Amino acid sequence: MSSVGAPLVKVEGRRLSALEGAGTLIQRNYLVYRRDWVVFVTGFLEPVFYLLSIGIGVGTLIPGFEVNGQHVPYADYVAPGMLAASAMNGAIFDATFNVFFRLKYAKLYDQILATPRTVGDVARGEIGWALIRGGIYSTAFLAVMAVFGMVHSWWGLLTVPATLLIGYAFASVAMSLTTWIRSWQDFEYITLALMPLFLFSATFFPITRYPQWLQWVVEATPLYRGVVLCRELATGAIGWGSLVSVVYLVAMGALGTVLVRRRLSRLLLT
Repeated sequence: MSSVGAPLVKVEGRRLSALEGAGTLIQRNYLVYRRDWVVFVTGFLEPVFYLLSIGIGVGTLIPGFEVNGQHVPYADYVAPGMLAASAMNGAIFDATFNVFFRLKYAKLYDQILATPRTVGDVARGEIGWALIRGGIYSTAFLAVMAVFGMVHSWWGLLTVPATLLIGYAFASVAMSLTTWIRSWQDFEYITLALMPLFLFSATFFPITRYPQWLQWVVEATPLYRGVVLCRELATGAIGWGSLVSVVYLVAMGALGTVLVRRRLSRLLLT
């Protein structure tokens, strides 16, 4: 018991580290998906079906293409592109639809900020979960590629870190864009942007088939950088262009992380 004149003592909880703060949100997402594992698995099956239908099916009609002077069968050409595209799709799905629901309807982030956690923890936790999910998909997909003999170099093991980099870049930017979304209908704009990225980022054929001016446009897109990076690693035809892709994706992810923290601070702390 305290007397009337006793000084008030402010008790503060221990400040969590960045890893601890993000880890609790990652654990929460894991517990949710553990019960809804079917949704989790379907994210892996989609690119595999694309690979079997387009890569192998159409591959019997197309001899293949060259990657940095090295001839690659068509199925082996498409597989790394599908790997990069699946990393993009998985990251964006987690960082858009799921984040929008938690932000606007479940009010999950408001509850999190009532604890010793910050908007930085929220951003790192959601992006971290997207990377974990993408890493599981990428590892499983790489195993499928290896079974079919589509990995031609030990450099192919680095395609998993490459897909994590792709996921980081797209998840951070997509999460920041989600903070501006007003309703579910606005997601049509994201779908509208993803479709041409998926179809025209050298996923299924080289950009040399385009006019020169269009090649420059495609080379500046993030999925193209991810596709060529995974393809060069899987085939062993790496070069200075691989480093350009890494720097591009790192810069994109860092920019998205800064932006999403500022946006969450404005939405949740004002």
